Amino acid sequence: MKPEIIAVVCLIILVGVSALSPKLRLATPILLVVIGIGISLIPGVPPVHVPSEWILAGVLPPLLYSSAINLPLVDFRKNFGSIAVLSVLLVIVSALVTGFLLFMILPDLNLAAAIALGAVISPTDAVAATSIGKRLGLPPRLIAVLEGESLVNDASALVLLRTAIAASAGTIALGGFGGVTVDFAYSSVIAVAVGLVVGFITVFFRSKLHDPVLTTAISFVIPFIAYIPAEAIGASGVLSVVVAGLYTGHMGAKHFTAQTRISERLNWRTIQFLLENGVFFLMGLELKDIFLDALNPRATADDLDAIGAVGLGLGAAAALFVIRFLFVGPLLAAQRARAHRRDPHSDDAREATGWRGGLVLTWAGMRGVVTVAAAQSLPEDIPYRSQLILIAFTVSVVTLLLQGGTLPWIIRTLRIRGVDEAADHAEFATLVDELREAGLQVLETPELVLPDGEEVVEGVVERVRTDADLRSESAWERARSAGPDSSGDQGAPHRQYRVLRLEVLRAERLALLDARGRASYSSRILVRAQLMLDQEESRLQPSDGSDAH
Repeated sequence: MKPEIIAVVCLIILVGVSALSPKLRLATPILLVVIGIGISLIPGVPPVHVPSEWILAGVLPPLLYSSAINLPLVDFRKNFGSIAVLSVLLVIVSALVTGFLLFMILPDLNLAAAIALGAVISPTDAVAATSIGKRLGLPPRLIAVLEGESLVNDASALVLLRTAIAASAGTIALGGFGGVTVDFAYSSVIAVAVGLVVGFITVFFRSKLHDPVLTTAISFVIPFIAYIPAEAIGASGVLSVVVAGLYTGHMGAKHFTAQTRISERLNWRTIQFLLENGVFFLMGLELKDIFLDALNPRATADDLDAIGAVGLGLGAAAALFVIRFLFVGPLLAAQRARAHRRDPHSDDAREATGWRGGLVLTWAGMRGVVTVAAAQSLPEDIPYRSQLILIAFTVSVVTLLLQGGTLPWIIRTLRIRGVDEAADHAEFATLVDELREAGLQVLETPELVLPDGEEVVEGVVERVRTDADLRSESAWERARSAGPDSSGDQGAPHRQYRVLRLEVLRAERLALLDARGRASYSSRILVRAQLMLDQEESRLQPSDGSDAH
């Protein structure tokens, strides 16, 4: 089958599964892995193998960047302690413990190579966990910790993997703690510096461009601009990408135009959707051939067959779960005490740091994209290489299917209270009021003129003031309609205005289509009219994404 046909079929599968998964109440990555395994078992389907460097250098940087620009820096800073413990200390401990266990079990495997595999299976992937958590309403703090952990632990694991491989080859003495520590610290500090420099330079130059097409096009190369130099000087490319993404996402609100932010958000959401779901689908497709490769006579000469490798993978998955459980308990206990001292009445802090939140955080430790890619980057001459790759794939698939498949049940059973919708709407309305007051100060200026010195026509000030008031009224209507004693927002004036205005826009859109069919206007005029209607319709849609009706 031609590659272009395969690409089209894969894209159709990704979109179809993503549309179907909410109806089945399953995370999309889980379904894609299962479907990929099923397709690979069909007789006649050719082996699927994608070089690991394509994933590590081609897929991982944009995937991490797309997550980083959408993670609020304030949430990252607020939960930095938890994120640092889970993404650095837990990764190192998990890699050392599981690596030592494999070293004791496999006689031909040296300790450095065993720790390299431990580094491969130590980072978590939050794609499935956060998609489930957001849908079922986990507390925002738990979601922020999961997302932050999955961003940084990839870098920690890959730095540790590279160090362990170097030690296995004799470049670094694993027994020399100082050498390993210096290498790890150098890789991390330089990566942060490179990421900040790249973020600062690209934000500066993009802020000078006012065409959202150009600024978004530049954003497509930023992950690689951050990744390639960092890797070239021996630092962590993925950590550099994460830092550049966090900086860009935070500074974009100040330096980019609204159109640029809208365009970038939509384009990067699309890229993230294709990459992360594509890798999970690829994971399922590759599993059969990885299993068969571990069965071949050359591989079994090491006295470890494929079934034994799968068994070790199951054991490693169990060990990782226990290690994570032992880490999360004390961590959340300390957080809970600190949060109680700061704000004893914070519902979010209680839910996120209580035993229910801790159990969810432990159970959400699935493995995914990085584990799959990093496993295949193990050196060719390492003992048990095929079986080690199978162990890593087993850990990834088992945690994804078992923990990811049961996570919704865990969340529902524990009855974790997530976002208070009424409180959220009230807080939003309060902020809108604050913004309105600041904005209306402009209208109170004596002898009001426009920035270019033009005098304001009579009636314009009142029209602008009315628009600001309507926005505030709309926010408070939604806050009242979400309250426990409300019966919805029926009869709310602003809602009626919005719905009626949308009906008018639909009639105008039909008239536009009719005009286009008659070919009575030039195409450029029709496109401008289409854009005008689209922008107004977008403005009228509720800010939380719900339907206007």
